Amino acid sequence: MTNFATSIQPWLSVSNCLEAGTFYKKAFGAIETYRMETPDGGLVLKLSVNGAEFWVSGNTTNEDEPNANNLKQELVKLILTVENPDATFEQAIKAGATEVFPVGEDFGWRLGRLSDPFGLDWEIGKPLIEK
Repeated sequence: MTNFATSIQPWLSVSNCLEAGTFYKKAFGAIETYRMETPDGGLVLKLSVNGAEFWVSGNTTNEDEPNANNLKQELVKLILTVENPDATFEQAIKAGATEVFPVGEDFGWRLGRLSDPFGLDWEIGKPLIEK
């Protein structure tokens, strides 16, 4: 019997996957663990931020792709839990994210929210009380 861990990994569809991959690497220190390029200009990336994995796909240019921009901020928000939310938040802002609200403490978390250049909201934080 193999040791297999079940996981849920978000898959983000964006209009320019190449730009998104570069942004997530700069903003969150993501590393690319998988890449598939298609003959029609499509790209699929699997990225990891300290073992937290997610997928990004889309074109390799700014050409619009059907459904890539249909994701609304109100429908999906991502939470990136990190050791130092202040540093990660600042790094993401420098990489091109926009602050929604600054890092602060509320409801047992040190947390801030930002929007990435692709229209997705990310909460960057950590619980104040360790389990």
